[in-house]
Amino acid sequence: MPAQPPAVSVIMPVLNEERHLRNSVQHILEQEYDGEMEVVIALGPSTDRTDEIAAELVRETADSDRARVQTVPNPTGRTPAALNAAIKASKHPVVVRVDGHGMLSPNYISTAVRLLEETGAQNVGGIMNAEGENDWEHAVAAAMTSKIGVGNAAFHTGGSAGPAETVYLGVFRRAALEQQGGYNEEFIRAQDWELNFRIREAGGQIWFSPELRVQYRPRPSVRELAKQYRNYGRWRHVVARFHSGSINLRYLAPPVAVCANVLGVVVGLAFTPWALVVPGGYLAAIVAGSVPAGRGLPLKARLQIPLALATMHMSWGVGFLTSPRSLARKVIASRRPAVQQTV
Repeated sequence: MPAQPPAVSVIMPVLNEERHLRNSVQHILEQEYDGEMEVVIALGPSTDRTDEIAAELVRETADSDRARVQTVPNPTGRTPAALNAAIKASKHPVVVRVDGHGMLSPNYISTAVRLLEETGAQNVGGIMNAEGENDWEHAVAAAMTSKIGVGNAAFHTGGSAGPAETVYLGVFRRAALEQQGGYNEEFIRAQDWELNFRIREAGGQIWFSPELRVQYRPRPSVRELAKQYRNYGRWRHVVARFHSGSINLRYLAPPVAVCANVLGVVVGLAFTPWALVVPGGYLAAIVAGSVPAGRGLPLKARLQIPLALATMHMSWGVGFLTSPRSLARKVIASRRPAVQQTV
């Protein structure tokens, strides 16, 4: 007789997610998984109907024998604080992170649990499968899943299964989270990368598999995309300061591109127009790179891919270059574990 699959806790940090929360939770409740499940939603101070929708989900699953939804408060609104609050409120040995705008594929949890067993990894994850709902979001999704947009990051572009530096979201052994004291709550962004770095430093393995896919909804405007990627760059620099040796050439490409383009424009306008070859070459490269990235998309979406690429590159680079050293000092001062080990 086959053993009963381990019980699973799904944790969700949410803030202003009325557009996608119900659909995201529905994808969890409909998982092809035979084990017990719980869903813990950490509610930030939303200004839309997120709390109301979460309360409806709690009521609707109250009598379920298989999977129930509960909520916990996250008054700070910060993602790592939400994750730690949800971890503390959950109880099962496998912890699945899902965002309020992420849609799990039907066999996501069962596949992840199998991979944890097969690989012995502490955390497994897969592909951030960006999918848009309008022309701009289609363009961003194409940029986020292309090598010219994000380099060789397997969780964006796909690749072979194997050990990885980090993965999208993640399915963890609870013991690994407790050993590390959970997420560092000073990392408003890049908290996944930072936690996975600590797990690897402690001898654990992070495993990427293309079998695991999560639908992701891109930011709905240029402004929101720029804010997202500026914060990515800013906090990735904090990780580099906090964990020596954690940076590589892929992360340095955007700040180098920003410096080269700015220098090219300044020198080109002030001294010699030949310097404008640098920003001109960059623009030509992203336009050329948008052609294969946009195959199969409507014309309006294809025309917006260069803008999405430039927004991602330049915003990430500016965030990296302007990241204040004071952020690293705050991080160093917060090394106390946020999630206590259980007895």
